[in-house]
Amino acid sequence: MDDLAATNGPSATNDGSGTDGGAEHPDGAPSAPAAPTAETRGSRAQPKTDKSEQTRALILETAMRLFQERGYEKTTMRAIAAEAGVSVGNAYYYFSAKEFLIQGFYDRMTYDHAADARNRMANTRDFAERLEIALVSWLDTAAPYHEFAAQFFRTAADPTSALSPFSNESHPARATAVALFRDVLQGSDLAPKLDAELVELLPDVLWLHLMVVVLYWVFDRTEDTERTREFVRRSTPMAARVINLSRYRVFRPIVRDAKGLIQDFILPTIGKTAVK
Repeated sequence: MDDLAATNGPSATNDGSGTDGGAEHPDGAPSAPAAPTAETRGSRAQPKTDKSEQTRALILETAMRLFQERGYEKTTMRAIAAEAGVSVGNAYYYFSAKEFLIQGFYDRMTYDHAADARNRMANTRDFAERLEIALVSWLDTAAPYHEFAAQFFRTAADPTSALSPFSNESHPARATAVALFRDVLQGSDLAPKLDAELVELLPDVLWLHLMVVVLYWVFDRTEDTERTREFVRRSTPMAARVINLSRYRVFRPIVRDAKGLIQDFILPTIGKTAVK
């Protein structure tokens, strides 16, 4: 249990006004890609100033580094605040509990993954290649965090948790990932050959494919998660072939049944809007 209970409003130590209290980091906040702007329950409404965004990024970067160095359980919010050079109240202003740093991590890593994958697949049109590139890019982006990934999974696996990747609160990061898989498909030579309605549904299904990869990766203890990488290498061509076969008339009844299952049983389990 952490060393200080999470506060539910602006901290008495400094943050009722939304300004940044505590000592400034001597080198300034590290540069970072712009985070998704939609708010979640764990990261309250923040004033959209450069200083505020830099402070939030600094706290998150510091937490990720300490999680790697000390482990998630042994890293307290007090330690994160001290290392970042901000007050404890300020740390809780941006992340109302240590668990919500996981949401910040998820948002940040999803953004980084999307940018990296788009860069890697820019020069190929083959759908199978683009899909494998996107999945391998996730493994490479997530690699530094594998040691404490099990803690992330324990938190996210609770279906009632706001930190679940299927929750409404996780919608901004999930939307970023689904948009990437939409680009994977629509930037390929396969998209024009598929049923338009299937093209609309597939990005969500491909994101679910990534979730299967993530689950396997969490429990993979091989060097450089080689078994997960091999799983991606072998499963991606198979998925691409199944999707490619859907364009043939003989498979249309099966495709219609598959679309019905996706629409009726899969998509309704995925939160669609961010909770204000």
